[in-house]
Amino acid sequence: MKRLLALSLAFGAVLLGLAAHAADGPTLTRVRDTGVIVLGHRADSLPFSFLDAQLRPTGYSIELCERIVAAVRARLQLPDLEVRRVEVASATRMPLVANGTLDLECGITTHNAERERTQAFSLTTFVAETRLLTRGPERVQGLADLRGQTVATTVGTTSIQHLAKVNEQQGLSIHILGGLDDPEGFQLLKSGRAKAFLMDDVLLRALLAQQGTGAAAYRISERALTIEPYALGLRRDDPQFKALVDEVLAGLYRSGEIHAIYRRWFESPLPNSGLNLKLPMSAAFRRVIANPTDSPDPEHYR
Repeated sequence: MKRLLALSLAFGAVLLGLAAHAADGPTLTRVRDTGVIVLGHRADSLPFSFLDAQLRPTGYSIELCERIVAAVRARLQLPDLEVRRVEVASATRMPLVANGTLDLECGITTHNAERERTQAFSLTTFVAETRLLTRGPERVQGLADLRGQTVATTVGTTSIQHLAKVNEQQGLSIHILGGLDDPEGFQLLKSGRAKAFLMDDVLLRALLAQQGTGAAAYRISERALTIEPYALGLRRDDPQFKALVDEVLAGLYRSGEIHAIYRRWFESPLPNSGLNLKLPMSAAFRRVIANPTDSPDPEHYR
């Protein structure tokens, strides 16, 4: 009888363990089993995700991810949870989420319906708009103004997809050049190889802030081409981990702490560089904070 009781208790413990793992979902289960959570970060995407003077990832998206890591530590009772950081680029970030290499992508990724086929997304963490950056006094407002010209953007982005689509639909005969990252795409404009650089407005501001007095030579179009809701990238089919991530973000929104975090990265001098984007929070993002959403529909943010 004692042996049967022991076996019964052991079997019950196994069932409880399996139930706990099932309740946690695949991401938290893997993190619990390995003691490691893997974050993707960018090397040069101010102020969202970049390297500080000690080559450590920092920035707005990184800070949000650090809050999520703290919640994972508490949820799994893993005070010694190891955080492994993997550098990603525009072309590699989503495949690394989709294949399970990354648990959380902490960069600058637009959430849209097409991308939902391969990965999931958190609540919206920022709302950007794509615009055209040009050099010189000439004002360019739209792609139609660049018919037959060379336009640069960044590979693996919604910007290059939009550019290719409009170019084909309107027969603009634009020659498209793609940089491997935003600084390389901007360099195509700076060197004169491209007439314009198409990218999200906040990233254009960050690039110009790094040019010092040279920024005065550039113009950002007044007209926005697209709306880009940013979110943190997660693997698909794991509602438990998404719920945890979203609750952390929603908590920052409810408490109002997100405003201090925003000011730290968008309206204050950045660590080491001292660059200040002086970018007030948009009305669209204020609406997100008041009513958190994970909608991929650009119209939802107008």
